[in-house]
Amino acid sequence: MENNERNGLVAALVSSALGGCAGGLTRYVNVAAHFDPIALAAFRFGIAFVIMLPIALAVRSRWPSGRDWAGVAALGILFFSIFFVLYNVALAHTSAARGSLALSTLPLATMLVGALIGVEALTRRKTIGVLIAIGGVALALSAGLATAPPGAWRGDLVMVGATLLMAVYSVWSRRFVSRSSPLGFLTAGMGFGAAASILIAWERGGFDAMPAVTLEQWCAVVAIAVLGGAASFYLWVYALERTTPTRVTNTMTINPVSASLLAAFLIGEPLGLSLVLGIVAVGTGIWIASTAGK
Repeated sequence: MENNERNGLVAALVSSALGGCAGGLTRYVNVAAHFDPIALAAFRFGIAFVIMLPIALAVRSRWPSGRDWAGVAALGILFFSIFFVLYNVALAHTSAARGSLALSTLPLATMLVGALIGVEALTRRKTIGVLIAIGGVALALSAGLATAPPGAWRGDLVMVGATLLMAVYSVWSRRFVSRSSPLGFLTAGMGFGAAASILIAWERGGFDAMPAVTLEQWCAVVAIAVLGGAASFYLWVYALERTTPTRVTNTMTINPVSASLLAAFLIGEPLGLSLVLGIVAVGTGIWIASTAGK
């Protein structure tokens, strides 16, 4: 592996780990402050957009043009607003470990969506990988119900639905990225998504409870925005420009590991053998589905 690809792989690993940490922090904020999910999405990507915009301008990223702006806006609202609102709702009901485990099947969900749309053929090997990963997640989630929060299955289902939305975003965004640039597309979409979340949260009174949030909880919200908003997405784009999408998405299995460890430290969420087995199954399934047989 060349140095350029190695740097990309390291960036992807760090990005996935930071995304998992953001999941653990989101779970902490939900438990400690009962933060409004739309307001949390607004803060996460409003702050991240303020950080990302100067970077995109400094490196002279190529922005969307013409009619592409409508598509970029729609995808940005779908992902950076709707998806992350559902993500926050899910982590208000289920543990960080369980939610992140469901989310780590994203590469496989993307394959399924791509096959349904006709973008990518679902071969026998890919099908086997998808089934192994989904079976591992189902086993881990069902085996861990005894130690899960009450009503965790609701959060699990919401996260599965959110993962499918993220897969749709991943498939449909390719054409727009190819006509602009990864960083320009990402920053523009983040701006539209943040603006939508801010407007909706303002309209429905999502910011009304903010005065009751403690300094410690605000620090967690800022960390979610910086680590899980700006840093993780910048590193993800950096990785995609240096190594293959398969290698980048395979690092998603790091997400539930970092999420569960941080949530265990912050709010004492239990770690069990079922979670470990689920992570191994997801990693195995992604590897089978994204590699070629002999």
